[in-house]
Amino acid sequence: MPTKSVVVGSAVGLHARPAAIISEAAGELGSEVLIGIPGGDPVDASSSLMIMTLGAGNGDTVEVSGDDQAAVDTIAALVEKDLDA
Repeated sequence: MPTKSVVVGSAVGLHARPAAIISEAAGELGSEVLIGIPGGDPVDASSSLMIMTLGAGNGDTVEVSGDDQAAVDTIAALVEKDLDA
């Protein structure tokens, strides 16, 4: 399963707006993508509520994984952006 470690770029972390943008993009990919804190249980990236439960803040490292490398790269790129700007 392809996995990529990325640093959260949004100033507010993976809170409401960034989580909604990420979950919407993940839902459109047609492939399951998971986001998790290293050492913790990953959550479905297509659920903004589940993303927010991670409590990942700006500068925290998260792992993005899934069956499709392109889908993982797409979601990882969003996590690295400041989506609240």
